[in-house]
Amino acid sequence: MKNLIKSTFLLFSLFTVLTVAAQTKANGPVLTFAEKDHDYGKIDIENIPEATLNVKFTNTGSQPLILSNVRGCCGTRITDYTKEPIMPGKTGNIKVEFEILPKIQTISRTVTVMSNSANSPDIFKIKGEVVEVDKSIIKKK
Repeated sequence: MKNLIKSTFLLFSLFTVLTVAAQTKANGPVLTFAEKDHDYGKIDIENIPEATLNVKFTNTGSQPLILSNVRGCCGTRITDYTKEPIMPGKTGNIKVEFEILPKIQTISRTVTVMSNSANSPDIFKIKGEVVEVDKSIIKKK
C-alpha cells in the first residue's frame, strides 16, 4: 500500500512538473524556420549555383524574440540578420553566403541561432551534393 501511494505521488509530481514546463515554453518566444532546411539536391559540377540564401523564420511564440548571436560553420558567412525584437507572429531573416567549390563533394553546412527562444539554439541545415553528370546518357533530339 505504501508503495502504491509513493508511486501515485511520484507520477502526479512528474505530471505537474511536465505540465508547468510545457506551459512555460509555450508562453515565451519560439523561433520557427519557414523551411526546416535547404536542400540543393544533386548539383552538376559544371553548373554550380550562387550560394546565397535568405533564411526566413517566424516568432510563433507569445513574447518578443531577440536574436543574440547567429553564426555559420565551415566558411559560411552570415552577412545580415534581423537585429530588432521580432514580435509574436512576425517574421525575420538571416542572409547567408558561402562558396560551393566545383569538385565532387557533399554539402553539409549549418547556421546556428542563439536567442531567447524556448528551443534555442535553433539550427538551420544546408545540404546537397556536387556530382559529375554523365553527359553520354543524355539523349539528343
